[in-house]
Amino acid sequence: MSSPAERYAAARRRAAQAAAFPALGEFTLDLGFDLDDFQQAACQALERGSGVLVCAPTGAGKTVVGEFAVHLALRAVTTPAGGPPRKCFYTTPIKALSNQKYHDLVDRYGAAQVGLLTGDNAINGDAPVVVMTTEVLRNMLYANSATLDGLAYVVMDEVHYLADRFRGAVWEEVIIHLPSSVILVSLSATVSNAEEFADWLVTVRGETEVVVSEHRPVPLWQHMLVGRRMFDLFHDADAARKHDVHPELLRYSREMLRRLELGDGRTHGPGWGRSGGRGPRWRPPLRADVIERLEREGLLPAILFVFSRAGCDAAVAQCLAAGLRLTTPDERAEIRRLVESRLSSLPAEDLSVLGYWGWLDGLERGLAAHHAGMLPAFKEVVEELFVRGLIKAVFATETLALGINMPARCVVLERLVKFNGEAHVDLTPGEYTQLTGRAGRRGIDVEGHAVVVWSPEVDPRHVAGLASTRTYPLRSSFRPSYNMAVNLVGTVGFNAARELLESSFAQFQADRSVVGLARQAQRNTETIEAYGVETRCDLGDFDAYFDLRVAIADRERELARQGQQQRRTAAVDSLERLRVGDVIRVPSGRRAGLAVVLDPGAGGFGEPRPLVLTQDRWAGRVSVGDFTVPAEVLARIRVPKHFNHRSPAARRDLAAAVAGTGLGRHGARRRGRARGDRDDDRMTQLRAELRRHPCHSCPDREEHARWAERRHRLARDTDELRARVAGRTGSLTRTFDRVCGLLTDRGYLTSDGTVTDAGRMLARIWTETDLLVAECLRRSVWDGLAPAELAAAVSVVVYEARRDVDERAALPRGAVTAAVDATTAIWASLEADEAAAGLESTREPDLGFVWPIYRWARGEPLAKVLASGDSLDGEMPAGDFVRWARQVADMLGQLAQARGASSQLARTAAQAVSALQRGVLAYQTTG
Repeated sequence: MSSPAERYAAARRRAAQAAAFPALGEFTLDLGFDLDDFQQAACQALERGSGVLVCAPTGAGKTVVGEFAVHLALRAVTTPAGGPPRKCFYTTPIKALSNQKYHDLVDRYGAAQVGLLTGDNAINGDAPVVVMTTEVLRNMLYANSATLDGLAYVVMDEVHYLADRFRGAVWEEVIIHLPSSVILVSLSATVSNAEEFADWLVTVRGETEVVVSEHRPVPLWQHMLVGRRMFDLFHDADAARKHDVHPELLRYSREMLRRLELGDGRTHGPGWGRSGGRGPRWRPPLRADVIERLEREGLLPAILFVFSRAGCDAAVAQCLAAGLRLTTPDERAEIRRLVESRLSSLPAEDLSVLGYWGWLDGLERGLAAHHAGMLPAFKEVVEELFVRGLIKAVFATETLALGINMPARCVVLERLVKFNGEAHVDLTPGEYTQLTGRAGRRGIDVEGHAVVVWSPEVDPRHVAGLASTRTYPLRSSFRPSYNMAVNLVGTVGFNAARELLESSFAQFQADRSVVGLARQAQRNTETIEAYGVETRCDLGDFDAYFDLRVAIADRERELARQGQQQRRTAAVDSLERLRVGDVIRVPSGRRAGLAVVLDPGAGGFGEPRPLVLTQDRWAGRVSVGDFTVPAEVLARIRVPKHFNHRSPAARRDLAAAVAGTGLGRHGARRRGRARGDRDDDRMTQLRAELRRHPCHSCPDREEHARWAERRHRLARDTDELRARVAGRTGSLTRTFDRVCGLLTDRGYLTSDGTVTDAGRMLARIWTETDLLVAECLRRSVWDGLAPAELAAAVSVVVYEARRDVDERAALPRGAVTAAVDATTAIWASLEADEAAAGLESTREPDLGFVWPIYRWARGEPLAKVLASGDSLDGEMPAGDFVRWARQVADMLGQLAQARGASSQLARTAAQAVSALQRGVLAYQTTG
């Protein structure tokens, strides 16, 4: 209880703060809660006119700072001089997050004040506050859109997305190109190099205040579920700081491992099974059991991360089969009402194809999956139901952790390994923090909980390291693209464009690392000079003498390599001459000794690998590496025509025949070393020069040589450091020069750096395969196609399969096949030019979406469309179809507006867009 004097002092402080920051005082009146220290510090910096970088954990309330920027823009609707209204753009990395933020701001400020611009929606784009994806703002900047007039604030939510290797460059383009009058509000997850990022922002944006908070407003408790038992990962907060795992958890998990190793099948519980009578085999706990345990502990609602689309769907099916029900009758009725109202516009026949009734059954029981393969409409319903507390358990892939506001009381991780599109990799500390950061709802939960399901491959100490590590730096993924190059050259000119690239965060980080390398090189140079004093010899130039010693050592290594290569070549030749029944001696390796050849193995590509049977009855293939000398045929024996080397009896009989040859296991040992260097003229000359040199007779020769060797090694290391410095300094501008060179060769830029008509067309093509699309337009590859054919032909430059498929997908006959073949031929020519210029190749056209989009554009039913997808998993997931179809529609929309498109192609592209906008593609959640 505070005293009257303390309360009076606090009131005075609040009054002084309100006077100093009147806009912040107005803003907080409507919030209904007090600002945290980091929120207050960031908002005060904004009101002072400074840009801010806010780094805080997921769920800490960073967006309050962004909303204050919105308040500042709306507070001063016009400038004192009566100029254009002040605007605030709120950018997000994904459309779903844009839609969510749009609704939040509409609820607070009204629909008249807020607009939305994404690839799917354009609502009230001239409003003073517009929510948009970051790519939309980038395109506005390059087009010098009139919508930018009056722009005062830009909020970049999830700005750490600039590390994304596919889209991250867009964030840097926006930050660099925004007018200097715009105040930038950057909201980021906690990163370990926030100060470095802020230093860069200061160089490109001016005054920027960095506000970092490590504090989670809702404490997070870490647990592990081992069988049926739940353990705290750490005993207390002090143990968490020291990474000290709870001793009882370590003891119990070790006991479980011991039982597995010993095959002890007693008192296992649900995590155990039997396999072939060989003792217990670990099986993870059933999902239904995990959820029931969470329900008993009061830890629902929960998000269970599975890292597999099929795994998410299977988890829901398992829980339904187990009869799990987590909702009350009133909740079930509310769920059904909401679902029916949200999906009323979807055709009934499409709903049956999408498994609607099974999905609805899961929802009514409080269970759902959430992944990119789901229909977007289904995902959005799941998100809304979960936020309302009607869904109790969601099985999700990691995409749910990327920005969508779906906090839970508990987060469960079934595994600590995920597939990244190329391989199965361990979760990083940053990914673990991002996932578990969903646990704990501010204003609802006192604490959040993260649970890792134990398995024999999961060490609790590894989990403790993931939970405690705070080192996840932000790394730029910026690189010049063709579209970026023509836009930069067209906007500011070639030389200024190079300077702009040098101001990117990527170059900033490279230059900072160069500083450290350059300093090390300087220190090495000073040390080399000190070593030079120790090598001075009164009898002559010891540097020249040491150079002779180095030349002799280099020549010896060269001769040794030549000899080794000659021996290997001789060994390969000898193995290629082997026949079935030849008895040879394997001179080295684990299978050294006599052996008989069963199969020469020399018919295919690469070096021969004969299949042999040794006198020890081992059968297998040997390689050239097992032969330090050429293989010599010592005898021949008969090998039965249908000899089965997998038969122990057959191996025994033939091994006896090998032994019966009377040959010894080991041949006579070869004495003496190769004397090739004695016969080498260059080596003879060098040794003669060494002996004649005056320093050769110095009594301190070897002492001088030791110092010279140290200097030599350090000089070599210093040269490598300098090469690394040269490689990093200006690396982006060198790539930019190569990009511009290729664009000049292909007619998009002139030799003096002017953008041509073709270049202006390329500047308005926004896709990963921008140059390939431009080349197809210039060569009229898509002219003369019908709307459905055009959609199919364009899909090959848009679509990218989740996994590589070796065989070429089938295509509709006729015009589509001809257009796709022409596109592929253009790509092959472009790829060759890129390889010659040392540039990263444009992605190869992917034919896997041709049939689905072709059939959809022709009006065929969804069931037939999905069944025609070129997918390894059978039919194409509805979510994938909708996502790629919308991207094809976006590309067609660009063609309809493209400068280089013929009027007939523009009309066809517009007709194709209209043909695609039906059924599941016509569904919109906003507007």
